[in-house]
Amino acid sequence: MRGERTDRNGPFLASEALRLGLEPARIVIVGDNPDELAAAMAEGVRAEACLVSGGLGPTHDDRTVEMLARALGRGLDVDEELERRIEAVSRAAAERLKRPYADFQAGVTKQATIPDGAIPIGLAGTAPGLLVEHDGGKLVVVLPGPPSELRRLWPNALETDAFRALLARTQPPGRRVLRFFGVSESAVARALADAGGDGGGVEATICARDFEIHVDLVVDPGAEERAETLEAAMLPPIERWLYSRDERPIEEHVLALLRARGLSMATAESETGGLVAARLTSIPGASDAFVGSVVAYSNEVKEAALGVAAELLAEHGAVSAEVAEAMACGARERLGADVAIAVTGIAGPGGGTEEKPVGLVYLHAEGPEGGVARELTFPGDRESIRARSAVTALHLVRRLLTRTRDEAV
Repeated sequence: MRGERTDRNGPFLASEALRLGLEPARIVIVGDNPDELAAAMAEGVRAEACLVSGGLGPTHDDRTVEMLARALGRGLDVDEELERRIEAVSRAAAERLKRPYADFQAGVTKQATIPDGAIPIGLAGTAPGLLVEHDGGKLVVVLPGPPSELRRLWPNALETDAFRALLARTQPPGRRVLRFFGVSESAVARALADAGGDGGGVEATICARDFEIHVDLVVDPGAEERAETLEAAMLPPIERWLYSRDERPIEEHVLALLRARGLSMATAESETGGLVAARLTSIPGASDAFVGSVVAYSNEVKEAALGVAAELLAEHGAVSAEVAEAMACGARERLGADVAIAVTGIAGPGGGTEEKPVGLVYLHAEGPEGGVARELTFPGDRESIRARSAVTALHLVRRLLTRTRDEAV
C-alpha cells in the first residue's frame, strides 16, 4: 500500500486460477484498516472462489481471519489441534531465541483462532493456510503473505475435496503462447487484426514485456479450430521475429541451445553490471553451460581481467563497438568459454554526450564461428536501459547460436 513492495501473489494466483478454468475478475490490494479490509472481504466472498493472502500473523494488525469471519457472518473459535501445531513451532523458536514461551503464547492462540467451519490446510512457520466453504460450494482460500510460503501451501488447497468439487464444475481453457523479439507491439496488433482478430471463443492478449512482445491466445473448449486458423493467418508477416511457442524465458532458451551444441558461455559486462549473468544463473542447472562472468566496470578492470588494450580504450572509448568486441574475445579466452557476450554502454542519467548519448549500448557476441555486434540506443531511465540491454544481449546470443554459417544475424 505504501509502494515499498511489489505484489507478487495476485499475479501468481490469477495465473493459477486461469490455468484451472476459473476466470480472474479482479485483484484487490487492501491495507490493514479494518473497515477497508471488511469491505474488500464482503465483495470477495461473492465470487465462486476468493483467494486471499496476507494478514495471518500473530500481531494486532493481522486482521484477515477476523474480517473474513465477519464477511461470512460466522463466529471465531480456537482450533485446538491447530493450536498445538503452532505451539510446537513457537516453542522451538522460543528455545532457539532463548526467550520465554510466554512471549509467544498470545500470538499462538490468535493464529489458531479461525472461522467456524474453516479447514486448516497447513502451516508456513506459524501462519496457517485455511479453506472455508460457504453458500453451496463457494470457497475462500486464505494463504500467508510471503510469496514462498503462499506457493508452498497453495497445492494443499487444490487437494481438498471442496476445491476439487469446485474445479469439477469448470473446464480449463486451452492456451497458445507466442513470443516475439525485434518487432513492435503495433506491428503484432496489426497482424492480429488483419487475421480477423479475436472472438469466436478465442481471446488474444498482446503484452510488451522485457523488450519482448508476448501474445497469449486463450481458447475456449470447442474453439481450437478457430485458434489454429487465427494463428496461421496472423504469423506470416511477423514470423521472422517469433522465437518461442512456450513460456520459457530467453535465458532458458539460450542455455538449451548451448547444451544442444555442447558449448559453454561467459559474459563480460560493464553497463549491465552482471544482469546478463544473473538471468542465466537464475535457471537451475545453468552451470552445465555457463562458466562465469567478468563485471568490468572500470577501464582498469577491462584491461586487467579481459585483456582490453589500453590503446583501444584511449582511441575509441570504453563505450564503443571496438571495446565491446575486445571484451567478448577476452572473456572467451580468459574464462575458457566457447561463446561470450559483452555489453558496454551509458545507462545514465549522466555521462552522455552529443556523440554518445545516454542509452547508447554496444553489444558483441563471439562464438567458434565468428562474432556479431549491435549498436543500439535505448530510451528510458537507468533501470529500463540496463534491463533492455540484458535481454537484447541474450537474444543476440540466441541469434548467433541459431544462424547458419552463411546467414547474417
